[in-house]
Amino acid sequence: MFSKACEYGLKASIYIAMSSYDGNRVSLKEIAKEIDSPEAFTAKILQDLVRNKIIKSVKGAYGGFEIEKGDIATIKLSQIVKAIDGDSIYHGCGLGLHVCDENHPCPVHDQFKGIRNQLKHMLESTNLEQLALDIKSGVSFLKL
Repeated sequence: MFSKACEYGLKASIYIAMSSYDGNRVSLKEIAKEIDSPEAFTAKILQDLVRNKIIKSVKGAYGGFEIEKGDIATIKLSQIVKAIDGDSIYHGCGLGLHVCDENHPCPVHDQFKGIRNQLKHMLESTNLEQLALDIKSGVSFLKL
């Protein structure tokens, strides 16, 4: 459903939010290790997230990546998905056809339309704070 870059971007954002919640910045190396992503690929993803003002990059000896604590609750998953994959997830065909719409539907058009709407609602209503706190409390996990 999401590109590999988007999956890593979501996991990185959650991990950064979790660390930032405790007032800590995290390094590229630490993020890549915690989300099982190649460092160079992670660096490119983090650049996109910084460029889209989802995370902050601080240079220097005590630098790293962070999210302002007050912003953690306002950042929705939809913002991260849009920053990395754009909004094609809300418009694409379930079978990957180039032309699929109400006038020319694919065999799964109607069913996939409902799933896509549910996904959009989930991404727009879920914030990083919810997910970070679930991980911190042990309700969910980012890595096994």
